[in-house]
Amino acid sequence: MKIKAVIFDLDGTLVDSMWMWKQIDIEFLGRYGFDVPDDLERIIEGMSFSETAVYFKERFELPLTLEEIKTIWNEMAFDKYSNEVPLKQGAAEFLHYLSEKKIVMGIATSNSRVLVDAVTKALHIEHYFASITTACEVKAGKPAPDIYYKVADDLNVRPEQCVVFEDVPAGILAGKRAGMKVYAVEDAFSNDLKCEKIELADGYVSDYRDVITEWEQTS
Repeated sequence: MKIKAVIFDLDGTLVDSMWMWKQIDIEFLGRYGFDVPDDLERIIEGMSFSETAVYFKERFELPLTLEEIKTIWNEMAFDKYSNEVPLKQGAAEFLHYLSEKKIVMGIATSNSRVLVDAVTKALHIEHYFASITTACEVKAGKPAPDIYYKVADDLNVRPEQCVVFEDVPAGILAGKRAGMKVYAVEDAFSNDLKCEKIELADGYVSDYRDVITEWEQTS
């Protein structure tokens, strides 16, 4: 079936931003006397911004409200998202290609709306997306398919007409459970999960320009 929509995860998929979060976790938890546990990254993979705040508050018994936790994280990351986060390789060309082909686009992210807006505006790409949805807006974060169903509905397309790009297993599973074709995107942060990502996904991408070539050859 002809592709009618492309839906991107944000961090590690459309933009190269995962590098900053480990340092933020170290600094944030360090304020309360904690080191970052080895299992933390994998446990919170795919959780919404709000779900992650709940997890942090409960696991580390933080003396903060959930809104205070999220506000602190937004403040710690905002400047980097506004000034230091680049697009992934070939992403600018791919967004232009999709626009030229009249393929509608959406973002389905576990991040906060504050940071999504900051980076899409800084990179001048917000106009490409007919739907920008955070996992806080749906019942459950990834690997549940809820966010992908919502974005497809926003874009007025059926799930099977969508192609998803994701960088971690939880996101790949969310797209697959929604009945969509999913490409795994290479990212240094999840390089240790590369084999798992390849096994779960329908394709693997290190440069979005390769997708343009692939789709042009098969069209």
